[in-house]
Amino acid sequence: MTDVRLIPYQVEEIIEDLTNIPQGVEMIEAPELWERADKGKGNVVAIIDTGCQTNHPDLEGRVIDGRNFTTDYNSDPDNFLDNNGHGTHVAGTIAAIGKDNSIAGVAPECSLLILKVLTKQGSGRMEWIVDAIRYATDWAGPDGEKVKAISMSLGGPQGTDELHQAIKDAVDNQICVVCAAGNEGDNQEDTDEYSYPGAYNEVIQVGAVDFQRNIARFTNTNDEIDLVAPGINILSTFPDNRYARLSGTSMSTPHVSGALALLSNLTTKEFSRELTEPELYAQLVKRTTPLNYSKKAVGNGFLTLGLVDKLENLFSPYTKMWEQEDKSILMAERRS
Repeated sequence: MTDVRLIPYQVEEIIEDLTNIPQGVEMIEAPELWERADKGKGNVVAIIDTGCQTNHPDLEGRVIDGRNFTTDYNSDPDNFLDNNGHGTHVAGTIAAIGKDNSIAGVAPECSLLILKVLTKQGSGRMEWIVDAIRYATDWAGPDGEKVKAISMSLGGPQGTDELHQAIKDAVDNQICVVCAAGNEGDNQEDTDEYSYPGAYNEVIQVGAVDFQRNIARFTNTNDEIDLVAPGINILSTFPDNRYARLSGTSMSTPHVSGALALLSNLTTKEFSRELTEPELYAQLVKRTTPLNYSKKAVGNGFLTLGLVDKLENLFSPYTKMWEQEDKSILMAERRS
């Protein structure tokens, strides 16, 4: 039985070629972290979607492995090519390489595990989703790599115990599970619209805003929204070596998934250890800017990766002043 589908999305424009850092990537300030975060290198993001055009020139070298869980391609598990377009677009937002005549994703040097769970028509079975989550949780790469984040821009009106447990197990294995909020919103902040798995408390649920940080009219609102990211007219990779602008919470979700790859590297350097899933989540929401909407609409706020640096620079003069005062007090105490 078909019971899971793509989060509905809008194709705004198909583009043949260009050179650009997409506006969404710029807007969340990903380039400000690239140097210190090694552009996400060494992290693996699992994309549970329609597959991926693995030989797209802008995704060269990014796909580390994959598997097909659907009945497409005669159920061949080794054929996880994208025959829809949605998954390739998500992949580009996370990890497009940004070289020569190519666009850049949020984490241009992270690796992608492509898990195809949706058919050419954008539909799938709940059991495929569950199997893919468990596959991502147990997966190990050729050098012992493990999945850092799972990105899911799909959903249905109801969850299942099996789906919920698979997500809990992934989180217990220190994997951040990032999900689209859904596009059934009624443009009213005070009403709830739930799509699963996005509505589960354990996942990082992402809503959508436009480039002016206005809440998207279609985005679901509910009491489990964690944050928002750009989700309208998002430029990314598309099958047949093309590019497209798409709209939906499906497009906001991979901005957050890619951001986690950057934050994983950045915080590992800062703390001299790998952070747990709750700790990495805390670092993510620490980098959000409040918006003039209810928490049901935007959660903690808009993803702003450079926010911590800006705050540190803002308070640096005061910190130095306080440190100097502390030293003066200490010297005075010693003299007395």
